[in-house]
Amino acid sequence: MSDYFKVISSTGEYGVHIGHDVLNSRIGSPAQQIIICDKFFASTYQGLGVKVISIEAVETSKSLERMSEVIVALRNLGANRNTTILAIGGGVIQDIATFVASIYMRGLKWDYFPTTLLGMVDSCIGGKSSINVGKYKNLIGNFYPPGNIYIDLKFINTLSAEQKIAGLCEAVKICFAHTGNAFEHYVALNPNAASSPEIYLETIRLSLLTKRWFIEIDEHDHKERQLLNFGHTFGHAIEGASNFVIPHGIAVGMGMLAAIECARLNGQFLTMPTRVTMLESYITELLSSITDISLWIKQIAVDELMDRFNADKKHIATHYAVILPDAEGHLIRFELEKNDANRGLIFTAFCKVCQNTLVAV
Repeated sequence: MSDYFKVISSTGEYGVHIGHDVLNSRIGSPAQQIIICDKFFASTYQGLGVKVISIEAVETSKSLERMSEVIVALRNLGANRNTTILAIGGGVIQDIATFVASIYMRGLKWDYFPTTLLGMVDSCIGGKSSINVGKYKNLIGNFYPPGNIYIDLKFINTLSAEQKIAGLCEAVKICFAHTGNAFEHYVALNPNAASSPEIYLETIRLSLLTKRWFIEIDEHDHKERQLLNFGHTFGHAIEGASNFVIPHGIAVGMGMLAAIECARLNGQFLTMPTRVTMLESYITELLSSITDISLWIKQIAVDELMDRFNADKKHIATHYAVILPDAEGHLIRFELEKNDANRGLIFTAFCKVCQNTLVAV
C-alpha cells in the first residue's frame, strides 16, 4: 500500500509520499541533517547517532518565547544553510519546524514526517505555521512548505483511539467543506478508531487530495481556504477554556457541532440539510466513543469561552467572522455583528454542544 502526489505552491512543488517504513530510509548523514522531533521518539533517533532536538509536544512548546531556544539549539548543533531539518511529530512539532526552518539563516530545507493522524490527514500540507503569543493561540505564523512529506502508516499503530478520532474530525471537516463529492466518498468509507489500515490509507489520501484543491486555488487564505476554518473558531475557544485538556482535533469536532448549532439558532435553515445531519451524526458518534470526554468537558471554564472566542484572530472590529453551513448544507463565511444578542446566541451554542455531548456519552 503506497501512494504519491504533488502539491503546487508559490515556492514550488512538493511531494507527498504515503506508505510503510518510509522514515528510516530518509535518515542520512548527521553532518547534513538535524532532526526536530517529539520527545516521545527522541531516544530512537539519538541511538542512531543523528543530531536531535527533542521537544515536548504540548501547546506551551510552540510559544514565541520558546522559539529562540530551538533556534539556539540549531546553532549549537552546527546548522548552516546546507542543513536539512527532518521534522518528526504531530502538529506542535510541525508548527515549530515550519517556523524556525523559515527564519533560521533566512530559510533551511526541511522534510516533514507526521506521526499523528491529524497531521497525516490535514496539517502536513499547506505550509502553515501557527505560533502562540501570550494567551493568544496561533496569533502569528507564516507559510513555508517542506520539500517533501513522508506519511509512514506504521505510526498509526502508536496512536490511541482518542488521537485517531482527533484526526478523523479534521478529515471529515475538509471533505465536508468541499462542494464536490468528497464528503459522500468519506461517508462511504465511514472511518472510525477501529478501521483497517486500508481504510486509513484511503481516508488520508481522500482528505489530502481534497485539501490540495483548497491550497492550490487559495494558498494564502484569502477566500476558499477560509472555509477550512469550519469548527476552528469555536474549537479554539473550547480548547483554550479547557486549559488545553481537550485535544485540538476533538475540540474542532465539538466546534463544528457548535457552528451547526449557531447556524440553527441564527435561522440559517428551518430544516437541517441532509449533509449537515449526516455530519452532525458522524461527529456525535465519534465523540461519544471517547472514554474521557465527559471528564474533559467538565474541565471547561465556562466563563472563559466567550473571552477565548472574542480573541480569535479571524474576527474584525465590528463583527464575528465564523464559518457556518447554509440552507443547502454548504459552508459560507458569515459575519455576526458584535452585540449582546449574538454573544448570547454564540454562548448558547457552546453550552448546547457541551450538554449534548455529555448526554451522548
